[in-house]
Amino acid sequence: MTKNKQCTIGISGRKWGDAQKKQWFLQQTVKRSYQEQVLSEIDNLKHSFDVVQYGVLDTGVRRYPLYAIKSKNWQYNKKTVLVTGGVHGYETSGIHGALRFLQNEKSNPHSKYQASFNLLVVPCISPWGYETINRWNHKAIDPNRSFYDNSPAQESAALMAYVQSLNLNVLVHVDLHETTDTDNTEFRPALAARDAIEQKTWNIPDGFYLVGDAIQPQEKFQSAIINSVEKITHIAPPDDDGKLIGVPVEQKGVINYAGKALGLCMGLTCAPYVTTTEVYPDSTKVDDENCILAQVAAITGALDYLMANE
Repeated sequence: MTKNKQCTIGISGRKWGDAQKKQWFLQQTVKRSYQEQVLSEIDNLKHSFDVVQYGVLDTGVRRYPLYAIKSKNWQYNKKTVLVTGGVHGYETSGIHGALRFLQNEKSNPHSKYQASFNLLVVPCISPWGYETINRWNHKAIDPNRSFYDNSPAQESAALMAYVQSLNLNVLVHVDLHETTDTDNTEFRPALAARDAIEQKTWNIPDGFYLVGDAIQPQEKFQSAIINSVEKITHIAPPDDDGKLIGVPVEQKGVINYAGKALGLCMGLTCAPYVTTTEVYPDSTKVDDENCILAQVAAITGALDYLMANE
């Protein structure tokens, strides 16, 4: 078992102020390139899709362009599929799963998905988090708890403003995530220090699972995604209490959250079909490619279900 890292910023029992958050920010280092690994892939899609810059993330040290990719044959009589990745920048397969889905679509000029839906894909919502391999943004804010009015997270605010400006009829939103061992070893200790609240470690599920919307869970839809992904990788079993990350399992591989109330990206729209994927990249049963393919299978499983049932 990997030992949890103690966060030494600030004073135990006292919430961080601006000085502690800046200290945390200054300790972060760039570990990989948004330009080389993400923007270059987006650039390769420009001939097949409309690439739209919807904002800029300004960390005070560097500015990151934020991009969305849209169907070229956009038709307002079609319903829209929204796919988001990289809300937590460190969750790698979500970003590259979204891009791989688009790459597959690029190579298929007669795609059934593009014939049936408008596609809107935002592959990397948090590019600073991607480069520094972080759950938080540069201000020590979790973007995936910040999808609400007057959001303090630039990443969340920019995406909300962009999606609202399009006035879309969104049928489905698939939000691509990972649950990693570093949730326990790094990010929960940092959360405990930042908020001065004890954060117990949780059992990281070994395998893929989904988070549905507690308000409209869409059980058959979630089940169809699980069936699609199970052809690629293993589904996380519940723990001894019948839970995943402390939440009761509703059906095989599925738990539910109150997306809008928690400020989650999955609550970004009023789409009737919503799901958040969770891949476990630290499992001994998978590799990076398998994790990416699982994310793609989640997207296609969702769309195949909707094509058959909507």
